[in-house]
Parts: sequence; structure tokens; C-alpha cells
Amino acid sequence: MINPYILYPILLCTGFFAGLVDSIAGGGGLITIPALLSVGIPPHITLGTNKFQSSFGSFTAAYYYVKKGGVILKEAALGIFCTFIGAAIGVWVVQKIPGKVLNNIIPFLLVAIIIYTFTRPNLGEIDIHPRLSKKVFYSVFGLALGFYDGFFGPPVGSFWAIAFVTMLGFNFTKATGFAKVMNFTSNMVSFFLFLIGGQIIFAAGISMAIGQVLGAKIGSGLVIRKGAKFIRPIFITVVILTTLKLLADRFL
Repeated sequence: MINPYILYPILLCTGFFAGLVDSIAGGGGLITIPALLSVGIPPHITLGTNKFQSSFGSFTAAYYYVKKGGVILKEAALGIFCTFIGAAIGVWVVQKIPGKVLNNIIPFLLVAIIIYTFTRPNLGEIDIHPRLSKKVFYSVFGLALGFYDGFFGPPVGSFWAIAFVTMLGFNFTKATGFAKVMNFTSNMVSFFLFLIGGQIIFAAGISMAIGQVLGAKIGSGLVIRKGAKFIRPIFITVVILTTLKLLADRFL
């Protein structure tokens, strides 16, 4: 690992940028995980440290959305519970086996999201009629995306946002707020389980966490003030860049 006097400021700045992006469109883990790996931290400890630091950013964003009335926690109770269970299973599994299968599937799911978003130019601008009941939606997506976030993570915020928009008919502003609540739930479950496994480097995590809090506060404030038309282009950009990175990792 590099000199701490250089390392920690770099990680703080990385956390800030990741928190800013993640609070708006998801995908912050695609910034933080490579940063942690690049300084020589082993993969499983990287995942644990990432969950620790990202919990601060997701909490800051989720708290801001709840405080501003963008999220009503009572409406999301079933989703929080199912996400909790899914994340716990995901963390248990990732500590047992490598994630090569999911790594191969994710880029193609993201390509599908890009195509769908581009072919629906008004997607997420206003609330529309839901395609699933909340009970079915939270049961299915809570378990599935909770598991995925515990197993790997990035870009679960983008998956949650598009799921809320397409399945429950939320606009992007509302979807982003609810996505951060679910993201915080799975982050906390994952953090505690990685903590029990002794797979967290706190010095690195705290440096990034400070940046996460600052970035998430600014990003969620922008979402509340500027709304869906502000989120959409950032969301698309994040998903495209995430897809390109994962495809590069897969094929290059």
C-alpha cells in the first residue's frame, strides 16, 4: 500500500465523488471498489471496507430524502425487511464462492437498462400506474437486489432506481430516494457481517466515509431541488460508464 499521507486524502476525494454520484444515480461502488483494490487491499477485505464506508454515504442520502419528505418509511417497511434478508444471504454466499457468474451477467443487464431508458424518453419524469403491487415488488426485488448488494454491490442503486420507475411507476426523484433507503439497509447488513468476519480496514474506510457523507449530502440536495429531468441524464451516463467498465474488465 502507498504512503498513508498520500493514500488517505486520495481515498477521501474518491469517497466524495462516489457519494455524490451514488446519491444521484447509483453506481458509486464502481468508483470505490477499484480504488481500494488499486492500493493493494485484497478482494474480500475490499468488499467489506467498501460496505463500511458506503454505509455512511447511503445513510446520509437516505436520511436527507426522508427528512425532506421524499420517502415515507412506512411504505417501504416490507422492502426494508426483504432487502435485509437478501443482503444477509448475499454476504454469506460471497464469502464462500467467487462471483464470476454474476460478473458475466451484470453488463448485459445494464445494456438492457440503457436500451430501455433511451427508447422511453419520458421515463421517470412523472409517476405512472404501477405494474406490480407493492407487496409483490418488495418481496421479489427486496430479496433479489438485497442478495446482489450483499454479494457484490455495484451498481445496485441504478438497479433499484430503474425497478422503482418501471415496476411501481415512480418518477426518478421519488425512485432515487427509495433506492437509497434500500441501499442503506443492505449496506448495513453487509457491513456488520463483514465486520464479524474481520474483513474491514477501518483507517481506509473512515477516510472514504468522510468524503461519502459530504458527497451524498450535496448530491441528494441537488436531486430534491432539481428533480427528474436533472437525474435522467446523470443516470444514463452512470449506467453507460458502468457498463463500459464491466465489459472492459470482462473482455480486455
